[in-house]
Amino acid sequence: MTQTDSPLDLLSRALDQTGALIAQIRPGQETLPTPCRSWDVRALVNHVVDEMHQFAKVTAGGERRHLGVDVIGEDWSGAYREAAQALLAAWRQSGALEQTQRLSIGEVDAGWAVGQHITELSVHAWDIAKATGQPTDLDPELGQLALDWAGNNLKPEFRGDEADGYQIGPEVKVSDDAPLYDRLAAIGGRDPN
Repeated sequence: MTQTDSPLDLLSRALDQTGALIAQIRPGQETLPTPCRSWDVRALVNHVVDEMHQFAKVTAGGERRHLGVDVIGEDWSGAYREAAQALLAAWRQSGALEQTQRLSIGEVDAGWAVGQHITELSVHAWDIAKATGQPTDLDPELGQLALDWAGNNLKPEFRGDEADGYQIGPEVKVSDDAPLYDRLAAIGGRDPN
């Protein structure tokens, strides 16, 4: 994290960035394919909103319980704002930044979890931008933070084929001078080309 922004300021920026991209999705783009091969734009936005709800539950001490249903309805931006507010409210609870969280991979500290949230939001922001023809030169500070987090935490054992139940594909090789968010997408298992 940076010296000037608190972890929650950075998370808020990542939430705002993704929300702004969702708000710019045009009618007729909901069925466009995304870099997440099994999801079209609507399914991806639904996943992002569901993830924010799940992150909020875990941050508040609960457990993840994906329902596998539509959580965005017709007001995608409204559903996203509600989920983003719930996540920030959970992190603003007294002691939330000092607690550990129980995930399927074990217990993690709050800083790790905030980094995960920022990384997931940053990668999916790129996914949405790429799928809908929006600019992919997104917030560089968030992109670098997410790239660093992913490089340290997206281990080979967490990667594999979607057909085998993995959510993160193998890292895609790109040049070291590729745009920042293309490098982030590649480390997240997407082909930025």
